[in-house]
Amino acid sequence: MQIANKKDIPEELTLKIEKLSNLGYGIAKLDGYVIFVENACPNDVVKVRIGKKNKNYANAKITEIIQPSEHRIKPFCPMQNVCGACQLQFIDYKYQLELKEEIVKDAIHSICGEDIQVRNVIASPQEKAYRHKIQYPISETKDSKRILAGYYKQGSHDIVNIKYCPIQPQYCDEIIEFIRTEAPNFKISGYNEKKHAGDLRHVVIRTSAYNKSTLVVLVINSIKVLENVKKLAKKIYENFENVVGVSINLNPNKTNLILGKETENIVGESYIEEKLCDKIFKVGAETFFQVNPTSANNIFEYVKSYISENFNKPTILDAYAGITTFGICLSDIAQKVVSVEEVKASVDLASKIIKENHIKNVELHNMDAGKFFEKELNTKGRSFDVTVLDPPRKGCTQESLDYALKLTKNKIVYVSCNPATLARDLKYLIEKGCKVDYIQPFDMFPHTYHIENVAIISL
Repeated sequence: MQIANKKDIPEELTLKIEKLSNLGYGIAKLDGYVIFVENACPNDVVKVRIGKKNKNYANAKITEIIQPSEHRIKPFCPMQNVCGACQLQFIDYKYQLELKEEIVKDAIHSICGEDIQVRNVIASPQEKAYRHKIQYPISETKDSKRILAGYYKQGSHDIVNIKYCPIQPQYCDEIIEFIRTEAPNFKISGYNEKKHAGDLRHVVIRTSAYNKSTLVVLVINSIKVLENVKKLAKKIYENFENVVGVSINLNPNKTNLILGKETENIVGESYIEEKLCDKIFKVGAETFFQVNPTSANNIFEYVKSYISENFNKPTILDAYAGITTFGICLSDIAQKVVSVEEVKASVDLASKIIKENHIKNVELHNMDAGKFFEKELNTKGRSFDVTVLDPPRKGCTQESLDYALKLTKNKIVYVSCNPATLARDLKYLIEKGCKVDYIQPFDMFPHTYHIENVAIISL
């Protein structure tokens, strides 16, 4: 069929899915015109209804699966088709890993244009109950005022009221159900995003894979702690043995950010404990910490093993450090670790963790990474055997990469949760004369399109 322009595309089509996009959509082509199909697996033959049409591509939804891919399976969660959290759960797990490897390869090749080795994805130790940070938006029904809690439908802000989620520990479901039931008894209303009205905006649960200790955070639409919410917090604490603390976070702003700037601990502890690389970490309501601790431990142990096999007591720079997880995990094999993080609360927590783990060779700096790099070059003139870069999804600035190159003698270990920004930054480093030894992907989020990567870079 010849496609002169998007108007030539029929409303219904039969297509064969060729591959998976970096956002988890099936890709089919019609005379070179790209069609992205929701909930599609490579090798599916499907009948679709075309949605929005753009100049070079269209979106579509499946109306009938004519011939399923050999890798298509029945999702283990009955809500998979409506909940936006697990985009790939209808694909067998082994094949998910192959698809994620291809996503990384496609991003690296299309942006870098280099033949860089991408290794096989290291699987998550857990395929279910792996998610140890839960962030449920809360609303209520219009007439009955029944509390709703769950994830958003894909591409919307409509809440799917989830009673059971197999990718998180079962006791988290029990806590959420308790809040759903008890909130109306305390005259606590659910949040209306359009009207910016109602009390309870989110429930955030952080739970430990190490000892099952659990922290519950009630996020409310208020400038002060509400007494009725405080009473609910205490009742949650009393009714769940593994809940070690309940906090209230104040978020009165019209924003998509889940947490506001103020958190008050109402009862019990303000943190849970997690174990990585045989070190105990404290994780609070606002602490950045990986949601899949067992897979995260694989990453930290992998980086630790690589550095110890290639260096003897190196000096290590841990940039974008958060609570200095990498620095603390690497302290055993390092002569010295210098850690840089701009969020003061994370640095303060890192300081406590370091003291409690009796670590003597980690130096903490509460600064923006770029400003620290500049200061370090202009004052102390130190250089490091290895620099670990673990930036947010947006990646590093070119300025930060330039400074990292000047501060590093041998290797950069770049940890990324975004293949596109990783590829962009690797291209820049290659242009500056670096060589990418290889990329090792890790599956941190089974049944989603997300993939974590560790790139080993030689200077």
